[in-house]
Amino acid sequence: MSTTIETNVEERSPSPTRTTPRAKAKSWRWLWLLALVGLVAGGYRLIERSRSQQTAAVERQAKTATPNVPVVAAAARTGEIPLYLNGLGSVTPLNTVTVKTRIDGQLTQVAFKEGQFVHQGELLAEIDPRPYEVQLAQAQAQLARDQAQLLNAKADQTRYQALAKQGIVPQQQADTQNTVVVQDEAVIKVDQTQIENAKLQLTYCRITAPLSGRIGLRLVDPGNMVHASDPNGLVVITQVQPIAVLFTIPEDNLNAVLKRLRSGQHMPVEAYDRSGQTKLVTGRLLTVDNQIDQTTGTSRLKAVFENKENTLFPNQFVNVRLLVEVKKDKILIPTVGVQRGPRGTFVYVVKPDQTVEVRQVTLGTAEGSDVAIETGVSAGEQVVVDGMDRLQAGSKVHILSKSRSGS
Repeated sequence: MSTTIETNVEERSPSPTRTTPRAKAKSWRWLWLLALVGLVAGGYRLIERSRSQQTAAVERQAKTATPNVPVVAAAARTGEIPLYLNGLGSVTPLNTVTVKTRIDGQLTQVAFKEGQFVHQGELLAEIDPRPYEVQLAQAQAQLARDQAQLLNAKADQTRYQALAKQGIVPQQQADTQNTVVVQDEAVIKVDQTQIENAKLQLTYCRITAPLSGRIGLRLVDPGNMVHASDPNGLVVITQVQPIAVLFTIPEDNLNAVLKRLRSGQHMPVEAYDRSGQTKLVTGRLLTVDNQIDQTTGTSRLKAVFENKENTLFPNQFVNVRLLVEVKKDKILIPTVGVQRGPRGTFVYVVKPDQTVEVRQVTLGTAEGSDVAIETGVSAGEQVVVDGMDRLQAGSKVHILSKSRSGS
């Protein structure tokens, strides 16, 4: 019975492990497969790392690289530029006349319309002439009477001279008669002057325009009595063709103006509206006042304008520009190209390699959209006039367009 149990135990115990060639080959294949997967994964990681490094380098280069800045440039040119003096002026009639009556009487007629333009010699108003016609008739009658007396006195003079030679009458009586004749002749002259005066007073009954100009508002209506002593007169006439403008300039500029006036040169003057944008009319400088205003340090000038279109109106305020000189052979660039910094005025000049250079410049006369450059820029050089905000010394630029200076 025991023999049986041992046999069973021996049959149930495990047998020792045995490795076959087929199992070994299978193990090596798995190892090679794992190694290949590892190599592929490592290569992929290396490729991805290289790509990320290249991308980062490109991004860093893109960030550090400065793109070309688009700008608009204009070529500096040689030309002439006018030098103007600006001032504020007031339009003043060249002549202003208050029309008054020279005699007393009743105003019977007004022959003008308010605001109309009248010419010298045209009838404006008429005063009742009848009183002065009567005075003329009286003076003429007086003259006729005195002429008759003169004829009688001359006849007596002739008789007395003949009688005195014969000794019939004393010589004193003949001399007295000669004096009577002289007195009567003087009376005749007085009568003649009275007639002329009456005729003159009769002429004053017709009031005519003393000059050509624009009529103002009527100050007296027909039917009223007018007097030579009336302070207001009948109407005011202002001469507006030509018309004058009074304006001021700083006293520092007076010598340049006087120099040209003394040499007889014509100095054009332009009148602009209150905004200074619209030119109204062009005239010439007439004269300069004889003194300087010490309170303002200015001198007053007077210009004359033909004003054929009645553009200027009395007491109108205008901006005046006086042409003093035209400077020639100056380097001109657009004013918008000039920049200002701590070191003064400068411009960006485009060099042949399409980079910009900062140039310090000295400004001269500015007129309109142009400014003269005394030093710093030569003719033909390209100056940036638009797009300066993104520029600095050495910036690479791309010129979009070229604008001619002064255009």
